[in-house]
Parts: sequence; structure tokens; C-alpha cells
Amino acid sequence: MADGDWAVVTRDLRKTYRGRPAVDGLDLRVPARGVHGFLGPNGSGKTTTIRMLLGLVRADSGRMRIFGRSVPRSLPEVVDRVGAIVESPKFLPSFSGRRNLDLLAQATDAPRGSVDDVLERTAMRERAGEPYRGYSLGMKQRLAIAATLLKNPDLLIFDEPTNGLDPAGIHEIRTTMRRLADEGRAVLVSSHILAEVEQVADTVSIIGRGRLLASGTVAEVIGERAGVVKVGIDDPDGAAEVLLDAGLRVRREGDAILVDGEHDPARITYLLAQQGRYVRSLTASGAGLESVFLELTAGQGLGAPEPVGVGEGSGS
Repeated sequence: MADGDWAVVTRDLRKTYRGRPAVDGLDLRVPARGVHGFLGPNGSGKTTTIRMLLGLVRADSGRMRIFGRSVPRSLPEVVDRVGAIVESPKFLPSFSGRRNLDLLAQATDAPRGSVDDVLERTAMRERAGEPYRGYSLGMKQRLAIAATLLKNPDLLIFDEPTNGLDPAGIHEIRTTMRRLADEGRAVLVSSHILAEVEQVADTVSIIGRGRLLASGTVAEVIGERAGVVKVGIDDPDGAAEVLLDAGLRVRREGDAILVDGEHDPARITYLLAQQGRYVRSLTASGAGLESVFLELTAGQGLGAPEPVGVGEGSGS
């Protein structure tokens, strides 16, 4: 595919702070349609990458393109096609949600009727007349999404959009992102809530210490990786020692033990039986995005720190 067939393309993108790489040769591709999950531990470079794409931070080297146009040089040519929420949006607390959007629409010369349209798309129409200060966190986030939609962008960029939300708020944001993607837009969302991303994303990129670790559809990234085997057995501590000695990855869960990354559950039974230990139950589950993420990013959590106001906040 040509660069113009992607919403976002970066090649060998680099950014260093105080001599330490925050983004280190990142190659990223975001399809022109669908939800793309951008995943990585704290300090892995997600927010720095997003800020470079938006022209808020200057890259040290590398190439970036949005809809085939080089950025930041050609950012003015595509800026109207991009809507982004990178920090907490600033709205007037005493004004209603609708009034806040009316003012923003006037300031940006948004099309007539756009406020009603974006309120409908984000399921905020019924609460639009209430003061912003009375909104829940989920409602505030949906109003921020509505604000990004005023100019009808083709690419939406959300940095940790569900931070601090309760399960109902997370569900609302997830539903909104899915709806926007189904309209034919590209939605780039950085998140650490992997179960939520797995439910909504079409494609994902996983990074660690500023480098790409995996990318593709969710099914492709999960691929043939083994899942988790839950073993019910008497003396789980003793059984865990046997499996650890055999080189397996083992952890406790209550009265059971969990074995990660073993393709053949029968091997677990064999190893234990050789030592006179017999399982009461054996339950295998397929790998999910979270287990793949943990496998790929093991040891990546201590990435280079990023400056306050530029780097990633908690959970990003």
C-alpha cells in the first residue's frame, strides 16, 4: 500500500530527551479506516509519538506522514482532517455543553448545524443543556469527542480516552469510538486498558521503549501464541516448583497455579505425574491481547522518563 492509503505512517522516527531515547526508530502504520490501538507500557513513547504527529513536539529525525502528506511541514494541508484529544479539554464550567460547542464552532467556522450533528453522534443531545461542571467524567470526555468532530475529521487521535472512567463511562467511549470508525474514519487510540482495546480495535501496534514490537490485526498479533493453563492440584506450591524446574512460567492464583505460554497442556500433566503429583483439573484458555502484550513488553516498563507536560501521564 502507498503512504496515501494509510492515515498515519512513521519511518525510523526518533526523539531523545536528556540523551535518552523516548522514541527510538519507530515504524508505525495506521490504516485509513477503523480503530487502531496504540499500546505500550508507561514511558514507551506513545504520547511523544502523538505529539510529534500533531506538531507539538519536534522529532529529532525520521519521517511522518498523515494521509500521504509530510508532517509537520505539510500539517496545515491536513490539519482540518485531524481531530485530537491529547490533554484534558478546556471548557467553560458554567456554560452548558451546547453553549461550549457553539462558541467553539463559531471560532473554527464549523459548518452550520454541526453542533446538533456532533451532539447526536456522541449521544450527548439530551444532556447538552446542562452546565459542563455537572457532567460526569464520561460525559466530559464525550463532549470533548464532540468538539473534535465539529470539523468532520477523517482521523481522530485519542490519548488514553478512558483514564479515570468507571465501567459505564468506558463502555460509552468504546461505543462512540466504534461508531466513528464504522462511519469510515480512522481512530487512533492509545490505551493501557487492553481488554477494552481488544473489544473495539480492528488493528493494533504494540511498542516498548520507543520501538515497534508487533503490529497487525488483533488476530494476527495474537497469532499462534499459547494461552494460559490453569492447574488445580493438591500442594500447588510443590507443583509450581516442579514446573519451574522444568523451565515453565508459573504463577499462583488462589489455590491453583497458572502456567503461561505452554502450547501442550498434556506436558504439564506428564511433568507433574513423573513426580507423583496428579492434577484435579486442567483448564486451557487461548491467548488474548493482554497476555500477548505482557509477553512482548516484559522488562519494558522502565522506559526512559519523559518531561512533565510532554511525556506520558500515568497509565499511558
